[in-house]
Amino acid sequence: MTAADYDAVVYDLDGTLVRLDVDWDSVARDVDAALADHDIDTDGHDLWDVLERSVETGHRDIVEEAIAAHERDGAETASILALAEDLPHEVPVGVVSLNCEDACRRALDRHDLADHVDVVIGRDTVGTFKPDPEPLLAAVEELGSEPSQALFVGDSESDRTTAERAGTDFQWVRDRV
Repeated sequence: MTAADYDAVVYDLDGTLVRLDVDWDSVARDVDAALADHDIDTDGHDLWDVLERSVETGHRDIVEEAIAAHERDGAETASILALAEDLPHEVPVGVVSLNCEDACRRALDRHDLADHVDVVIGRDTVGTFKPDPEPLLAAVEELGSEPSQALFVGDSESDRTTAERAGTDFQWVRDRV
């Protein structure tokens, strides 16, 4: 199937349309340091576990800002990937990303893609983030479509899981739409 077979196509951002220039090990160290300043031990949890736990502990803003600062910087030097040059024009297009919305918009602007994307949902746009289906469902709704009529294109198992949970079709970026 092609993009024209759907009412809407939603893309993951990082690894699908662009590659953000982010050193994730450095991000994790900065998050650990920011939480240590508040006497919170990350107990060797990985970055995304720490983010999830921060919602429960009431420290989401601290973790979010530490991660988002790196993502915004990385968006300024992001490289464009091949699929981004072939975004469909016949259907509405959205982006759903585990990156913060501002970084997504900066990366899209950097490569003159913003005018081709109708909806951007980042990790901080709605109450949850991938692989929870809420961000993808929000994008599909804003695009005026139904999950059964939408396609989500991504590069990770988390993206595939998000699509499955949302009830959209899924396509790996390597299979190109």
